[in-house]
Amino acid sequence: MTHEAALRLGIFLGLLAAFALWEALAPRRADPPARTRRWPVNLAFVVLGGLVTRVVLPGGVAAFAASAQANGWGFLAALAIPDWAAFVVSIVALDLAIYFQHRLFHRIPVFWSIHRMHHSDTMFDVSTAVRFHPVEIGLSLAIKVAVVAVIGASPESVLAFEILLNAASLFNHTNGRMPDWIERPLRLIVVTPDMHRIHHSARREETDSNFGFSVSIWDRLFATYRAEPADGQDGLTIGLESYRERESQGLLRLLAQPFGRGQ
Repeated sequence: MTHEAALRLGIFLGLLAAFALWEALAPRRADPPARTRRWPVNLAFVVLGGLVTRVVLPGGVAAFAASAQANGWGFLAALAIPDWAAFVVSIVALDLAIYFQHRLFHRIPVFWSIHRMHHSDTMFDVSTAVRFHPVEIGLSLAIKVAVVAVIGASPESVLAFEILLNAASLFNHTNGRMPDWIERPLRLIVVTPDMHRIHHSARREETDSNFGFSVSIWDRLFATYRAEPADGQDGLTIGLESYRERESQGLLRLLAQPFGRGQ
């Protein structure tokens, strides 16, 4: 395992444990967590996603960034700006690309058929953050590689972005309660669990909102921000209606889901 992979894995496991403890001690919603049934399945996608990355891009996106930078790819190579400025531009550009990727995966039917597996989880907790189909992981890798090549992002900025993205995703999927006096000002900057939970609503108009993973500015800027669900946080129904049967939540059924019918 490379130093980069070990660093990312260590941070991931530490944050997963911290957020799992938070939602266990102070849950936001009273939904039964069903951890013994859901967590093994959801966490299996961490392993599957890692295998896809190893096959598609063995060195990871940061290694690709190092190669691209050595070859002088990207517009940042032509700009005489300080390294810190290029670092910030790279992270902002990558985050914006992920926002539009997310919107694209909701808008185009073939991409939605893959992404909807994430939304078929009928409960919402930190394990939902890692529930992405391996095909979506591969597509996301390709998009990030393309963005890195165009902008010429440094490997350091790519590594920082991927750590921030993973941390933000774990945080905003956590079923943890925080006081309104903290949550309201915080969501002016970052995507909070209460904000992102709306995105997992059974209502399609709510599912097609709050696409951001890290900062909330993109949803506000591009008019996809929704402050509250129609039924309130406690009345919000999580997950797609077509996948409420327990049988649809098995690992093999979830892997096959993009190739069947659904919402």
